[in-house]
Amino acid sequence: MKIKVCGMRQQGNIEELVALQPNFIGFIFYEKSPRFVGEELNEEYIRSIPGNIKKVGVFVNASPGFILSTVKKYDLQYAQLHGNEMPDICRSIRQKGVNVIKAFSIDEKFNFAMLNNYKSFCDLFLFDTKGANPGGNGTSFDWNLLKKYDNEKPFFLSGGISIENVEEIIALSKTLPIYGIDVNSQFETEPGVKDISKLEELFNLVRVKEQEEAEA
Repeated sequence: MKIKVCGMRQQGNIEELVALQPNFIGFIFYEKSPRFVGEELNEEYIRSIPGNIKKVGVFVNASPGFILSTVKKYDLQYAQLHGNEMPDICRSIRQKGVNVIKAFSIDEKFNFAMLNNYKSFCDLFLFDTKGANPGGNGTSFDWNLLKKYDNEKPFFLSGGISIENVEEIIALSKTLPIYGIDVNSQFETEPGVKDISKLEELFNLVRVKEQEEAEA
């Protein structure tokens, strides 16, 4: 199971995270987010992050031009679209050679059938909790709702993921195409600053479990 750590922006904190070797690292390019990167990102350093760590730019209803120029500036591999973007936007970005993660906010009213309109134009889906903000609400949705998911497209699970519930997600991944977990606010000391020791605990937990299952 892949681990994506989102909402990074401080140089020293990013360097500490890179040392842990996450599979994905996310940067938020949405001005209304408390984790908005602003002018803080060191362009040269971000570009130099090793290729085995995939870099993700998170955008909310941004123009394709802004998304593509940001991807180019920081050498990002993925654009995560966290707003009300239509399938055409996903298609136009993907046609430019950028991998697309389309995020959806889930509650009991969510219509999983509408994902069929997106699946041809996205590499991965991301399911987050419907809340006041487009993301980073720090709460999990009812994961039983995922039983309605009848698609083969792999997805990231997001929203309120913590040390306490990650084993439940590992168990869920036996019956659902969970590609990875997307962690953020539960591992912070303040918005945009990650608690590296807590992340280390998470990484060890996930990787030990995987090792145990591989050997079983």
